[in-house]
Amino acid sequence: MKLYYSPGACSLSPHIVLLEAGLKFELVLASTKSKKLADGTDFYSINSKGSVPVLELDNGERLTEGPAIVQYIADLAPGTNLAPANGTMARYRLQEWLNFITSELHKSFSPLFNPATPEDYKPQVRAKLAERFAWVNEQLEGKQYLLGDHFTLADAYLFVVSNWGQYVGVDVSAYANLVDLRARVAARPAVIAAMTAEGLLK
Repeated sequence: MKLYYSPGACSLSPHIVLLEAGLKFELVLASTKSKKLADGTDFYSINSKGSVPVLELDNGERLTEGPAIVQYIADLAPGTNLAPANGTMARYRLQEWLNFITSELHKSFSPLFNPATPEDYKPQVRAKLAERFAWVNEQLEGKQYLLGDHFTLADAYLFVVSNWGQYVGVDVSAYANLVDLRARVAARPAVIAAMTAEGLLK
């Protein structure tokens, strides 16, 4: 398999999950700015949406959208408990979290990374993100991870997205439960390996 990624982008989530699952894959760098691969290939020829992540399967088929990709990976390695079994309420709880993270957190960061966004609008975006992270913090009360006592792919996604705050002025340090979860995730060998591979850790 091949994972098309950009350092620190949402593609870090499937990168972590692939390592957690112990699966073999090749990393392919795709510039989100130039929309080119290192060899000059037009990234739009890989994904017509022009965005990472893309997981290219052994048969050449390509899967896009992070929440779909990470569930596919988890289902390839069911013994890892990265995702609850399909058809269970726990699996739907996982999907509930993935949908919240992708729609309410991930996409809410977009205006802060867009140079065209008016500066006077950004404080509103930061305030809304702060509200959402405060809610996540409340849901984590008494829990080690989003689904309870064990790590799942939802925690990897939350870790990646919440990391973006440091670059755009969204401070999550007041949310003790979230800070604790992030520390637990950051210490995992797969997370350290993925971040090192992407040049995010020395």
